[in-house]
Amino acid sequence: MVGKVHCAHILVKTEQEARAILDQLNKGASFTKLASEKSLCPSKKKGGDLGTFGRGRMVREFEISAFALNKGQISNPIKTQFGWHIIKRLE
Repeated sequence: MVGKVHCAHILVKTEQEARAILDQLNKGASFTKLASEKSLCPSKKKGGDLGTFGRGRMVREFEISAFALNKGQISNPIKTQFGWHIIKRLE
């Protein structure tokens, strides 16, 4: 079981926005650039980078998705109490 992950994310208000961003990412857009431009999270200043975190640090839905990703993989949109996230596992 992985103890810690290093992830970045893009947070938006609606599933529609998240799916549109995911579509851009699937077509080769830069995750860092889109996070900086579109994310509602203060992490947007760092291209969405949340740093390294262990289990129990993020809301459950986010954590489950983050720990299930492989390095370099991008999640489908994930809904939490904060909005819709697209997560990318960096390490």
